[in-house]
Amino acid sequence: MNSAYSASSQKKRQHAWKKHLNQGCLYAWPMGLWFAFFFIAPIVIVFIYSFMKKGLYGGFEAELSLKAYAQMFNPKYAVLVLRTLKIAALSTGITIALALPCGYAMARSRHQAALLFLIIIPFWTNSLIRIFAWMLIMNSNGVINRALLFLHITAEPVRFLYNQGAVILVSVYMYLPYAILPIFTAVDRFDFSLLEAARDLGAGKIKAAALVLIPGIKSGIVSALIFTFIPIFGAYAVSLLVGGIDSYMLGNVIVDQVQKVRNWPLASAFSMVITLVSIAGILWVSVANMLEARLKKTHINEETDAGAGMRRVPEREAAR
Repeated sequence: MNSAYSASSQKKRQHAWKKHLNQGCLYAWPMGLWFAFFFIAPIVIVFIYSFMKKGLYGGFEAELSLKAYAQMFNPKYAVLVLRTLKIAALSTGITIALALPCGYAMARSRHQAALLFLIIIPFWTNSLIRIFAWMLIMNSNGVINRALLFLHITAEPVRFLYNQGAVILVSVYMYLPYAILPIFTAVDRFDFSLLEAARDLGAGKIKAAALVLIPGIKSGIVSALIFTFIPIFGAYAVSLLVGGIDSYMLGNVIVDQVQKVRNWPLASAFSMVITLVSIAGILWVSVANMLEARLKKTHINEETDAGAGMRRVPEREAAR
């Protein structure tokens, strides 16, 4: 009778599980269709275009060719990729350096809601308007140059615009909120008793932060790196508006190849490079989170086994 009851309960559980699974698939269909049409399909189209031949009057011809990928190895494009990597790396490094203390201060503050509101405010304004605002601040008649001239620090306006420094500065401003938010989330979940334990064991503030806090919020830092580096690596508006000849980046090449040169295969090939970099970054974040979760699970299991072993010792002694 017990076996019949267990078999019946098992069938009920299987039926409930299948029903739940079917409901989950039904709910996932709209998101799956949206993802397929507006994400996968454009990437597939760009991938196909990258293997086509440039048309005589622009666009592409339906003929397989690797010329677009061969053109990418032109030395001038290699210099362009290195320049893009340099600007993206410097901007990302400065952004993370600023986001770490900001995220830490927000997580330890009593006014988290107000500070989060201040971080989110820039998203209410169009990015182009913010770039133009920086142009007004840094141009020859802007606030900075007027202040320098008024204080007699310089005799003539300083050229702040149309160079790599301006691109890096505006990029840091544009993507700083994207770095602060994941770091804030990671710091907010961090167990600060670990820092106190490290201090009790003789570690200084800097050493405790480097050996305990930074590894503990590693997932937030990695997410901030990805959210900052990938958009800057493929951006073109910032370098177009505040950059100069030495700030021409990969995103500008793609736009010019589509609009001016009308070499769609070459633009698609460069776009695939940015896509692969983005996918590699996302996979890196996913793998890092999986490894961190696995390490935490292993640590919890070890602590559980150790606690169970400690409980068995008194029981054995009592049995003797």
